[in-house]
This record gives sequence, C-alpha cells and structure tokens, in this order.
Amino acid sequence: MSEGARNTRRFYGASSSGAGGSASYRDGGGGIGVPPPARSSDVNTGILDENVLALVFRCINFDPKALCTVSCVSRRLRAVAERVLWRELCVSRAPRMVASLTGGGLPPGAPPPPPGRIVGGWPALAKLLLFCCGAASASVPGHFTAVSRFSKTSGRSFLARRCRGDLLYVSDPCEHAVPGGADDDVGAYRGVFRGFMRSRTRACLVGKQAALEARVRCPYCGARVWSMVAAGLVPRSAWRRLGAYEGRLEYYVCVSGHLHGNCWLARLTSSDGEHDGGGGGGDDSEDDDDASTDGGSDGGRAAA
Repeated sequence: MSEGARNTRRFYGASSSGAGGSASYRDGGGGIGVPPPARSSDVNTGILDENVLALVFRCINFDPKALCTVSCVSRRLRAVAERVLWRELCVSRAPRMVASLTGGGLPPGAPPPPPGRIVGGWPALAKLLLFCCGAASASVPGHFTAVSRFSKTSGRSFLARRCRGDLLYVSDPCEHAVPGGADDDVGAYRGVFRGFMRSRTRACLVGKQAALEARVRCPYCGARVWSMVAAGLVPRSAWRRLGAYEGRLEYYVCVSGHLHGNCWLARLTSSDGEHDGGGGGGDDSEDDDDASTDGGSDGGRAAA
C-alpha cells in the first residue's frame, strides 16, 4: 500500500471514531480535510439577502406589479415577499397608518416604530392600500388606484354609537359610472380595523349572533364576511359621509377586520356641501393619513 493510501485511511479512521474529524470530510468537493458547503433549508438559500431585496425594491418605489412578478418566481421569493417586501411597501405608502394599526398612536414628530404583525397578513393590507374592489352588484370591476386617502376621522362615521371606541381607517369612495348607460354613479370604499378581534364592533356582531354571508368573501384576504346592513350596525352618518342615497349602501366586514362596500352616490347641488361633516366627530385632520399608491396600473395583478 502506498504512503498516500495509508494517510487517506488514517483520515477516514479518525473521522469515523470521532477523534479530530467529521464524517462529512469524505464528501468534500475540495479534497480530504475540506468540509463541503453547508446545506440549509433556510428560506434565503440561493437568493440574495432579504435586506438587499428590500433596498432594490425601495429604489423602484415598491412597484406592486414588479413585486407580484417576483412573488411568482419561486416559493422562496414568495416567502420573502410575504414576510418583508409587502410589509415594507405598506410602510412606504402609509407609515402613520401602519404605525397606528400595529403599535398604537405616535407622539408628534416621533419616528414610527418597527411594524409588528398585522391581522390578515401584509399582502392583504398592501392590496387594500392599492386596489379598489369595485362593485359586483353594479358590474363595476376592481382596479389598481393611483392615489387613495385613508382616514380614521372618516372611519368614525362608519361606527355605531356603542362602537365609537374602535379605530377604523376608511378610504374616500372611488367613483365609477354604472355600465349600461345608467344615470347613477357607484362609490366603492374600503378600510381596516385596528385590533378587530378585541373590538366592540366584533363583540356586537357576535352578541347579535349575526350570520356570516354565504356568497360574499373579503376581496383582500379571502375570509368570510358579515353584512353590517343585515346586522343593523350602519349609522346614518355613514351615508352622510359618503354622500350616498340613504338605504342604497352595502357594507361588509371580514373576520380579519377588513372592510369593503359600495354605495349609490347622490347628485349634489351647491347647497349640499355640508353632507361631509355629519357624524365625523369634528375636524381632526392631524389624524388623517394619505396612502400614496402611485406605481399601480389597471392591468396589474393584485397582491395575492
């Protein structure tokens, strides 16, 4: 036996006995004594670090179409998108709103804290910020929005008197002409509760034993929904805030706390300008939050 063969047997013998080596040395691609590359099931294996991905998407303003495309490449990239990128998109679009939903109110001038978990998931919240769900009852399709404004001042108008302690962000209605030449316009709106599982609104729904809708699902997270109209929890201030015909309103809340609905908008005259002030709790503009959603398009795919 050659001297090289004897040395090889000594290395293998040492690794198998646990003295000074490891059995993995036998598999090394770099020769005896060189361990192989570590095998790991970590989600970041084989792709760039998630912080680098976040920086890349920040440079393109977290374009939702690009983010949807990346999420479809592989399960690993989808996992990173759901854990990091959709959250960063929400923070970049509506930092005060996200801070309020995840960590309570902020003192004036204070930087927002790192966001925690959000009920329903970050992709659902990102879709809610970016996507108008339209109105199925009026054959109005959903679409990406250019800019949406979410306000918790408006949200108070959608809460029954006994539920006024809840915090709810609601968007301004997105106006659509009804297809088929009808003379009416339909407004589609959406919103989200903070801490819905502990909210008075949910407690009222459970206390009334309100039934979940059989044919309607949340367009943002796919969960089942309650009809607030059927439960008798729609205050008159909601119609006034929206500028809608009374009684011609749909209003749903899902079990995750996402809100969506639509209404038939009343024709306004110059003397009707005060409808927006009813039930809103006064002028509280510092509590409002504008969510800029530039970068979407009508042909884009919504956050899945």
